Amino acid sequence: MASASAVWQRPWVRWAAVLVVLVVLFVAPLGLSEFTNQTLARIGVFAVAVLGLNVVMGYTGQVSLGQIFFLGFGAYVTAYGVTNDWNIVLTFALACLAPAVVGLLVALAAARLGGLAIAMVTIALPIVGVPLAKRLSDFTGGSEGTSTAFAKAPEWSGLFDDQWQLYLVLVIGGIVYLLTHNVVRGKYGRAFAIVKGNENVASSMGISPYRYKVLAFTIASLIGGVSGFLYMVVIQYTSPETMSFGHSINLVAAMVIGGSASIVGSILGGLYYVLVPQLTNAVDPSLTALLQGAILLVVLFVLPGGLVSLPRALTRGRRRSRAARGPAAPPTTPSSTTGSGTAAEQPETERQGHA
Repeated sequence: MASASAVWQRPWVRWAAVLVVLVVLFVAPLGLSEFTNQTLARIGVFAVAVLGLNVVMGYTGQVSLGQIFFLGFGAYVTAYGVTNDWNIVLTFALACLAPAVVGLLVALAAARLGGLAIAMVTIALPIVGVPLAKRLSDFTGGSEGTSTAFAKAPEWSGLFDDQWQLYLVLVIGGIVYLLTHNVVRGKYGRAFAIVKGNENVASSMGISPYRYKVLAFTIASLIGGVSGFLYMVVIQYTSPETMSFGHSINLVAAMVIGGSASIVGSILGGLYYVLVPQLTNAVDPSLTALLQGAILLVVLFVLPGGLVSLPRALTRGRRRSRAARGPAAPPTTPSSTTGSGTAAEQPETERQGHA
């Protein structure tokens, strides 16, 4: 009988699984409550943000503590474009490209650095972004923030607003995930992995660590802008607090808990970012930070590879338990027992016959 891994390697099984997932994603929003749809949409928003962070940290091994800045920047560009009645496609394009340009400029200056140095540069992004957003009140609304409600369901769709917004997140987020998957599984992904492993080895192979670190950081910034656009689709409000350093640290924790260098791990990271604070607040709002820190430590000790490594950990556990029990004893059949007994008695019988 074929093993589960062998069955999964068959192309038709994979395509069938993809088709089932697509059907579930298409049908599910129609039967869920408004609160559930909104929660799923929020998970999708931050799953995209974690995906961008995973590109630069998980796949390329560079420390980035400012990903939330690009989400907030994309949200502000979206809000400004909608408020000034820009074309929504143009608004979306600028919400993606403006953070990507800023990320490129930062990467050009910081990618030659390494370790803590580049971490310090990225820390400056949210630290500078918050007071800058407060000061540029004509564009950002200042400390009060700005709100927009542009993602209402069109009449021809027959959908409620929460359903329409969830579909937007699924479609745009799904495209981003598909494109990112192709990047990290192709030649760029292989170059990212070599740079992450050893920059000297990468240089000896003709791979420029500087070039690929800049590329990874720019891609992460662009994906952050996409998540900022989706943030305004779902949350419909942003303020300087959106770009706070605490939220940036939470994104890093979500990436680590979900699983570094993993597409699926980014989705699990989005789940953690949205659901765990709700659960800890339900337990005791005053202990939210403590409980989240405890969850992070437990996951790191039990599953160093994040939640995405849980199936592999369970498989290894089963193999170790089988090895501890040792090989099974060979079965004893009546025929072999009888045969061995007859052979043992035969010499005595022959001696009696000679006698």
